Amino acid sequence: MRGSVAAAVAGAVLLAGCTGAEPEPIQRLDPPSAAPPSTPPSTPPSTPPSTPPSTSVPSDAPAAPAPPANAADVRAGTAMNAVHHLAGRIGPRPATSPAYFRAAAWVERRLTELGWRVDRQRFHTPAGVSWGVPVPAGPSVNLVATRGDVRSGRPWLLVGAHLDTVPQAPGAEDNASGIGVLLSTAEALAGHRTRLPVVLVAFGSEEPRGPTDADHHYGSRAYVAGLDAQQRRTLRGMVALDRVGVGRVVPIGAARDGLLRDDPVADGLVREGRRIGVPTTFEPGERSSDHWSFVAAGLPGARLGSTPYAAYHSAADVPEVVDPAQLRRTAQLVVAWLTG
Repeated sequence: MRGSVAAAVAGAVLLAGCTGAEPEPIQRLDPPSAAPPSTPPSTPPSTPPSTPPSTSVPSDAPAAPAPPANAADVRAGTAMNAVHHLAGRIGPRPATSPAYFRAAAWVERRLTELGWRVDRQRFHTPAGVSWGVPVPAGPSVNLVATRGDVRSGRPWLLVGAHLDTVPQAPGAEDNASGIGVLLSTAEALAGHRTRLPVVLVAFGSEEPRGPTDADHHYGSRAYVAGLDAQQRRTLRGMVALDRVGVGRVVPIGAARDGLLRDDPVADGLVREGRRIGVPTTFEPGERSSDHWSFVAAGLPGARLGSTPYAAYHSAADVPEVVDPAQLRRTAQLVVAWLTG
């Protein structure tokens, strides 16, 4: 991320247990430049109109601070649009498949349109069996979005959601819902300030490719592996959005067993939920999402989501499963945590 947290993963990354892969640095993919106009622009007047003295602003006047982000500004429609596009139009998107890269390109465009700078972190994902279906090895990619305010040595926050699915599922709830809330958060933060600089990440290769804990979460493990000691020391919290569109209460999962007060990220989320009127439930010992890659490395993290539902990892995981009201509740909680 060249002077930012995005630079943390600009180096080569090899995952534990994945050998023979050629690591690639984060790559900035700028939106295509507009085509040059067919005719030259009109010449401006040689003498511009004068500005009335009463409205002139000194050139060295400081810019007005951005207003704080507000959880009430969250738009559930933005999240549902993502659910319909990813699960309804693209469908199943295992992390090394062409469908996954189409989904990544769409999410990248949306983040860019919302004013975020997006870098791609490529990493190798091994072959395996994902929910009973063989899946090939190959490259996958994380999308890392920043706003230019992350500084080396300064505290920062991260919110992430995995973009991939198991082979047989369109993945509306698991996990287009999480990506939808990520985009709603990006929209609510646009032009607004948070308590600390924020990094948003769409992770690849979260879904399992084998029976053990080492057989999934490849994208978030690659991201964590790329953080240097200073960036690890200054990360104040990571929240994983995973299956966040079902139910009426937002589950808050802590990776460690123990009391709520023992987990500062989960405790902060519960407090913000109370403050803004979003009902939550605390679930200790929750390790089945990308936050575990951070906690296992000694970094602070928690999960939002995990309400059971009948269509889990099946062809029935379609957009109709997802409740826009639950997406709104989750996104409001995220924005409140980032600003509170």
